[in-house]
Amino acid sequence: MTKIKIIFFGTHEFAKTILQGLIDSSLFEIEKVITQPDKPVGRKQILQKSPVKILAEENNLPVEQPESLKNYELLANGSELFIVAQYGLLIPESILNIPKFGTINTHTSLLPKYRGASPIQSAIFNGEKETGVTIMIMDKGMDSGPILSQKAVEILPDETYIELDAKMAQIASQLLLDTVPKYIADEIKPQTQNETEITFCKKLDRDDGKIDWKKSTTEIYNQYRAFTPWPGVWTTWNNKRLKFLAIKPTDKKIEAGQVCIENDIIYAGTADSSIIISKLQLEGKPEMDAQVFINGYGKQIDKVVLSS
Repeated sequence: MTKIKIIFFGTHEFAKTILQGLIDSSLFEIEKVITQPDKPVGRKQILQKSPVKILAEENNLPVEQPESLKNYELLANGSELFIVAQYGLLIPESILNIPKFGTINTHTSLLPKYRGASPIQSAIFNGEKETGVTIMIMDKGMDSGPILSQKAVEILPDETYIELDAKMAQIASQLLLDTVPKYIADEIKPQTQNETEITFCKKLDRDDGKIDWKKSTTEIYNQYRAFTPWPGVWTTWNNKRLKFLAIKPTDKKIEAGQVCIENDIIYAGTADSSIIISKLQLEGKPEMDAQVFINGYGKQIDKVVLSS
């Protein structure tokens, strides 16, 4: 079979796994990789390459990093297909329609559910027991194009975003490799999405991680699982942001928002029980495990009621 010439669009860890699958496959010739510009990270704002860029450079693939694709002149030297995975920038219809076979996306939900920017996080946050991967043809709408294939993925009770994202990436990579040749050979008929079943998810911001202590332990734990590492779950103490980096649910009954320290364990009360906090970070301070935090702040925070 003649190799399928493609251009790949992607940025994050999930996309890196997809790109690795394409590199390893004998089915594809990758003309170039489009990824987001290097981003400043940390207090020193050091520019950091995306995971996709690092992998592309390791494999001597040409890389382009436009700030926007709105007026971007993309040169596609005979590429028959564009493949997108967690790219993160809007791709205009004028680019989507360039290749012979269009542009396909590996979306991390069972479309039409959870169209939008945070499908994995939203599924965990909402307490879903199952999500999935969809290989779809992109059109001018948001995740609205016809479906080529889907595969369901179980969400385990304690699975975090990072863990589920990595698991789904492996599943999506194989599904993509199975689907594309059948699509190119016209062995798959694209299926229109059911408009009556559409749900949407938003682009996350920092405030999505703020804890409402009037919510149940399960809801707060789901919030932690969904939003760690970013935007993280946090509360306010002494007018400073207190971020919780590792928590787990417990049946211990404590007043909502109250902190209780017993036997070197930090508990925080919820609407129906409490959570145990084992790693945390106070604004302007380094990360600390519970014992270090108790040694430094235990007397100040024990019996305090945190802000929602």
